Amino acid sequence: MSTKAARAVALPGQMQTAEPSAAESELSRTEFERVRKLIYARAGISLGPAKHSMVFSRLMRRLRALGMSDFKHYLDMLESEPANGNEWQEFVNALTTNLTSFFREQHHFPILAEFAARQAAQGPVRIWCSAASTGEEPYSLAITMLETFRGKTPPVSILATDIDTSVLAKAARGVYSDEGVARLDPGLLKRYFLRGRGDNAGYVTVRPEVRELVTFQPLNLLAPRWPFRTRFHAIFCRNVMIYFDKSTQNGVLRKLAEWLEPDGLLFAGHSENFGHARDLFEFQGRTVYRLAPPSPTAARMA
Repeated sequence: MSTKAARAVALPGQMQTAEPSAAESELSRTEFERVRKLIYARAGISLGPAKHSMVFSRLMRRLRALGMSDFKHYLDMLESEPANGNEWQEFVNALTTNLTSFFREQHHFPILAEFAARQAAQGPVRIWCSAASTGEEPYSLAITMLETFRGKTPPVSILATDIDTSVLAKAARGVYSDEGVARLDPGLLKRYFLRGRGDNAGYVTVRPEVRELVTFQPLNLLAPRWPFRTRFHAIFCRNVMIYFDKSTQNGVLRKLAEWLEPDGLLFAGHSENFGHARDLFEFQGRTVYRLAPPSPTAARMA
């Protein structure tokens, strides 16, 4: 998932003002509290006091981009924008943290492969990657499916979403530096990536058969409704809940339960524990969950 900042519309040819001085751009405690409330309401992200320096440095980039002189005026401008204004998206993009890599938490992928192979006997497998970031996770899922089904058209569709539109744009391009794929298995690298030449040397591009399995779409997990038409057999929601407080976690988990197939799997991050949601999910080991069976009371009422 992510944590980032904001942008207003500059007029064509508008002159940039001098970079704000340290004194002009100081982020006061009052302004930091405003930022905390705004990002919590917008994205459910809970920023602790220790994030003050991080917020300062990331929002400072927005101030510089906009030629603004202080945080108060920036936040006033932001709050005057419509809810769907461009600067709100920039604000979220700026405060979102995107830490990812190919085949991160590698133990999950064999579990998914075995599950998908069984599930495919009943029909196409639908997978949702709910915090796609710059694309490494959904492409790792796609490569796993291609390896599992040994063909270029496995019976699988992968939806990859993120609240941060800037990282989604990068993900859709599918271009990565050699350093970004350095830890990949050489066989996978050869089979599923194209090496750049000339001006593109030092980069690789995901092959078309990998990209074709993935659909990218912006989505805020705190949105009142998620625009889905059908449930998923597997949901990857890894290292997202760590940014939410327990109340927000419970709300998101309840909605995830609604969109998971009865026999589906939910994959969480290594530092996440959904023990507080035992009414929703049952732990399967290795940070994998299934839907909890209905309580006897609920079963009688059904």
